[in-house]
Amino acid sequence: MARPFASLSSHSSSPSGGFLGRHHKDQQPLVHNEPSGPKIVTSTLPGPKTKAGLKHLDSLQDSRAATMMTDLNKSIGNYVVDLDGNTYLDLYCQIASLPLGYNSKALIEAASSPEMIQMLVNRPALGVQPHSTWAKTLEDSFMSVAPKGLNQVFTAMCGSCSNETAYKAAFMYHQRQKRGFNNPISEEDLTTCMKNIGPGSPDLAIMSFDGGFHGRLFGSLSTTHTKALHKLDIPAFANWVCSPFPNLKYPLDKHQSDNKKEEERCLAVAEEKMKNAKTPIAALIVEPIQSEGGDNHASPRFFQGLRDLTKKYDVLMIVDEVQTGVGPTGQFWAHEAWGLTSPPDIVTFSKKFQAAGWFHRQEVRPDAPYRNFNTWMGDPVRALQAKTILNEIKSKDLVKNAAETGAYLKKELQGIEERYPNILSAVRGRGTFMAFDLPSAEKRDEFVSKLRTHGVNTGGCGPKSIRLRPMLVFQKKHADIFLDAVERVASESS
Repeated sequence: MARPFASLSSHSSSPSGGFLGRHHKDQQPLVHNEPSGPKIVTSTLPGPKTKAGLKHLDSLQDSRAATMMTDLNKSIGNYVVDLDGNTYLDLYCQIASLPLGYNSKALIEAASSPEMIQMLVNRPALGVQPHSTWAKTLEDSFMSVAPKGLNQVFTAMCGSCSNETAYKAAFMYHQRQKRGFNNPISEEDLTTCMKNIGPGSPDLAIMSFDGGFHGRLFGSLSTTHTKALHKLDIPAFANWVCSPFPNLKYPLDKHQSDNKKEEERCLAVAEEKMKNAKTPIAALIVEPIQSEGGDNHASPRFFQGLRDLTKKYDVLMIVDEVQTGVGPTGQFWAHEAWGLTSPPDIVTFSKKFQAAGWFHRQEVRPDAPYRNFNTWMGDPVRALQAKTILNEIKSKDLVKNAAETGAYLKKELQGIEERYPNILSAVRGRGTFMAFDLPSAEKRDEFVSKLRTHGVNTGGCGPKSIRLRPMLVFQKKHADIFLDAVERVASESS
């Protein structure tokens, strides 16, 4: 197997021109003691030790989706190492969930703190017996970056259950509004809900969008519209409403007229569905960038249009920031870029926060305890991690780093797209939250595999896209390595 990165340390040229003037090797590191670059040491990928490890795991648990088995003891910063000792520059990052890189010094120090140890060995049931420091932890973590206008937080366990419990809150709010906020719940409601019939179990809907992904639980799966395999054989809420999401042309600045018409079309369809819904719509959920669905973008104008519709038809607006939140787009919350005239009603989060939950207005609180509830009600260990992550983001200005590195990355990728228009297309993104298309799903999968042989780990999304989900400590010097790999694979494929 060729080892294209053997010459990385000297930045020597490749068949496609190498770095083409890119040179950030001496950039001040955000993570110390990282490797100088990727290194592939096996003749096949995955290597023999990784294959053996995955085979053993598969005898105990389904591991068919796994492409790598990691050696976390050797992984550091932006680099992940597999069982065979292959070192990869990681732009997939545990499905977009690592903010500070592998073996973050700050997180390791936090893990050894007395407070963290106490929460590890005495995990509290936060809904009934919260510990004495829980309010302070919430203030120092989630609430310190709460989206404008949202002064409450519900802590959960994962992105899917964040959305799921947000839907429940929306339904409860809708019914409280319908019966009158100060009116008591009727005996008929209490009796019929135990039989799963109305009026106690009402026929209500969540509105979602084609190409959206909001999780794999029952409610969240009914609002997910990416891969059929996710939904096959699972009962769904058939009356829930799905509306088209804009299918924009890229680059956005060269197709403004066509894209505006497409967004107007989608807003018109959304309004028609809201106006004529046979099942009342309690809430709408939308991603700032449709991530699993193919990194599909829309303009602030489109999202303001959605907000106007939710206000007009008395529908709550839920913004799913599970993937886009916590800085990768160059803003802490991606929806901040919209400049909405009124904030969303609910914003869900997970992934790079290493914790999960949703922010909301006071009015969205249920009218009684135990209505939106579980044993743990989140995890103080993860909240303490989130606090540490925030401290690192602020002290190292990592949101700004994502914006600046992303601008450079996008410009250089667009240059590669111009040189290889039959290979790459539709380069798009905000910050380092980026993607580009290949001619087909098969070509995309082949490109991902070839990048891996060059020591770069990425992932696919949508019908034929490659998505980039690097850590917040991903810098221009790392982008140079990635860009060189893309250029080499494009050259080999042309």
